[in-house]
Amino acid sequence: MFVITFQKFFIGLSAFFVAISIAAVLVFGIPLGIDFKGGSQLEVRYPNGRPEIASIKSSLTTLPDALIQPTGDNGISIKTHTITEAEKNAVVATLSKDAKVTEASFTTIGPSVGAELKQKAITSIILVLIAIILFVAYAFRKVSYPVSSWKYGAAVIIALIHDIAIPLGAFAILGHYTGAELDTLFVVALLTTLALSISDTIVVFDRIREHLGADHKHNLPFEQVVGESLNETFARSINTSLVVLVMVITLAIVGPKSTQLFATVLAIGMFFGTYSSIFLASPLLVLFEKYQKKNKK
Repeated sequence: MFVITFQKFFIGLSAFFVAISIAAVLVFGIPLGIDFKGGSQLEVRYPNGRPEIASIKSSLTTLPDALIQPTGDNGISIKTHTITEAEKNAVVATLSKDAKVTEASFTTIGPSVGAELKQKAITSIILVLIAIILFVAYAFRKVSYPVSSWKYGAAVIIALIHDIAIPLGAFAILGHYTGAELDTLFVVALLTTLALSISDTIVVFDRIREHLGADHKHNLPFEQVVGESLNETFARSINTSLVVLVMVITLAIVGPKSTQLFATVLAIGMFFGTYSSIFLASPLLVLFEKYQKKNKK
């Protein structure tokens, strides 16, 4: 299959995307939302029509650091440092001077709660990665030729790092240019991406294992076995991911503002998760096998 024929190109392309993503995170940073750093979020609506965002921002001189974003047709969301109830009432009063305003919601998360949520988010991702690695190690424990079982786990780890790094880099770029902030929905999108990615990868790996156990294919070159396994699962992986991608992209374009960012991150993660399952994880196995052969000579 062409994936195996051009394995170095596809692995190199993955490395390029990961490098770009890491560079984006280092340059732009990860903009944390109030879920993780603490702060206050006030949402208000303008029944008679929303003024220009620039005009609203210029009127809030007491909140120079506030992030103001439109919500729905006539609402805005104001995210800022932690403010008291009295300060919130003063903000609503200020906004009411120029137009009729109704308060939709007000949320405050303390720094300690935000730090706890951040720790739980990191812990949940680490636990998921460990669980996946243990599952792969157990599922392929009887596969030892021509590639050791632990190398299947190593390929999965590299693919999952790829699947985490690229959405993070994409979010760093989105945050820099659109003011988007990372919240708990991003973590949900990331975990969903990992689940879908590992599902596709396991399907391919399981087919490789079946072929290696078949008498008529046992003596075939390993890269041919991997290529045939990809041929048999390629359409299934692409079609499944494509159907879900269409729905997620539609949600990102026409869905409610509150879930558009979540859907965008999920679409990016799913695209590159599918890519890593087909174009990275399996070629890595072939690369491991070639390296192993070379060392034995």
